[in-house]
Amino acid sequence: MIKAENIVKSYGNLKVLKGVSASIRQGEIVSVTGASGAGKSTLLHILSTLDRADSGEVIVDGINTKNLNDKKLAEFRNQKIGFVFQFHHLLPEFNALENICIPAFIAGKSKKEAEKRALELMEFLNLESRVTHKPSELSGGEQQRVAVARALINQPAVLMADEPSGNLDSENSAQLHRLFFELRDKFNQTIVIVTHNEELAGMSDRRLFMRDGLIFDHKV
Repeated sequence: MIKAENIVKSYGNLKVLKGVSASIRQGEIVSVTGASGAGKSTLLHILSTLDRADSGEVIVDGINTKNLNDKKLAEFRNQKIGFVFQFHHLLPEFNALENICIPAFIAGKSKKEAEKRALELMEFLNLESRVTHKPSELSGGEQQRVAVARALINQPAVLMADEPSGNLDSENSAQLHRLFFELRDKFNQTIVIVTHNEELAGMSDRRLFMRDGLIFDHKV
């Protein structure tokens, strides 16, 4: 599903990634761990096409992202990649259903089609009683589950998560972690997670340990 070859990335004089290569299979949950500053989030941003590498190649679902211009890359990202961040980034003026539908509208889907898919996801995520609630009316765990539904609305090839449980209490973190595995088991969803959470990393199918801009270990 994802193949990265010799990814190099610098910001000014700081070389953050020093030739990273990795491959991730469909339906696999892979955690990326390591100390702060190891290059984890930078790697995630490049794998998810939020940022471009200085050199190297990223192939996602058979498509070499290096060959896409900015417009095509934005379309690719909307259709192929779902994002879950530490902070949910929900739009406060819209209710839960509307927040979930936004990527589908960007993809050109009809209101009827988008809302049907969003309601299916809300039912799967136990959010059916929160359809018309705005983010301020939701708990932290509910807000993050709305963000997960938003990430899944376009049926992405890959779900990318950057410290997804970093802003949640232990109970909500555990629920979110279980949810990732339900998504894999039910939908064969490929998930890449940057995390400092040792429990989540230990549950993953595979763990990539980063240090000083390189992957040093592939633990199963």
